[in-house]
Amino acid sequence: MTFHPADNRYDTMPYRRVGRSGLHLPAVSLGLWHNFGDDKPFDVQRAILRRAFDLGVNHFDLANNYGPPYGSAETNFGRHLKDDFRPFRDELVISSKAGYDMWPGPYGNFGSRKYLLASLDQSLNRMGLDYVDIFYSHRPDPETPLEETMGALDTAVRSGRALYAGISSYSPERTAEAAAILRDLGTPLLIHQPSYSMLNRWVENGEPNLPQVLEQVGAGSIAFSPLAQGLLTSRYLDGVPEGSRAASNKSLSEDHLSEDNLRRVRGLNGIAESRGQTLAQMAIAWILRPQGKGSPITSALIGASSVKQLEDSVGAIRNLDFSESELHAIDEFAVESDINLWAKALEA
Repeated sequence: MTFHPADNRYDTMPYRRVGRSGLHLPAVSLGLWHNFGDDKPFDVQRAILRRAFDLGVNHFDLANNYGPPYGSAETNFGRHLKDDFRPFRDELVISSKAGYDMWPGPYGNFGSRKYLLASLDQSLNRMGLDYVDIFYSHRPDPETPLEETMGALDTAVRSGRALYAGISSYSPERTAEAAAILRDLGTPLLIHQPSYSMLNRWVENGEPNLPQVLEQVGAGSIAFSPLAQGLLTSRYLDGVPEGSRAASNKSLSEDHLSEDNLRRVRGLNGIAESRGQTLAQMAIAWILRPQGKGSPITSALIGASSVKQLEDSVGAIRNLDFSESELHAIDEFAVESDINLWAKALEA
């Protein structure tokens, strides 16, 4: 059946300018890290993507190794793009990344020029695209000179294979260095993609912290894992349900479900109920709140395993405002909880 998107798809979703660029992103973007590999029914994927676009979610975020198996999320997305979204390509922001293991040998990982540009070419081929809107260095490389990694991003943009350059999981210091290199090359840093949630607040640390650095260099940010790999939902309030990420040890282990963490989640859930939101909705809204220091987050990057879950998460946009008393109450429970799976990347 031919896809006819909703005529009112841009009526309710807020769109935020990315740093000092001309690009805008929806307040809620859809990531294809999980649920778009070969382990997920194709018709379920289609339903999620179609509903997301109808709700104004026009940014789809991928990476070379999303699956399983590696590459399959991009391959499947390419099929969806061909079947449903090709007429609307110019309405979409499509991003991909390279930096984690993708193929065997010394050239299938981290941040060398050879790896990044080869991976980008493979990603474009899998998705059937001439270009991606944003191409990211997925993580810093402790051994490759930063000039080489940023030079590869510059080449990606200058060659027309990407429109903008981004980085992910870089420390504030490395972000400032990367932005300076890119600025000198003539390809400004568009965006940083950090992990960030109520239980993983590393971006607020340091002087300057990441939001302050991004404000200084004119870049935006898109927070991934705003629901703490699913911990900040109602799913784990009464234990570990069958089929959940924790039950399958898929980016969330039972070690993360400590009694302290569950106490925090239950406390936050009580605040969400008082706001008339689900816990997931409040967690996303909190990510998008104005920051006291530095630039606010441009977009919250969510995942979705069903249309129902997608609709619940996007429902966060109905209430993005917090009172000072609410923020104070949230801070009692929203503390570092040892769930940052990407902490080692920041040490590079």
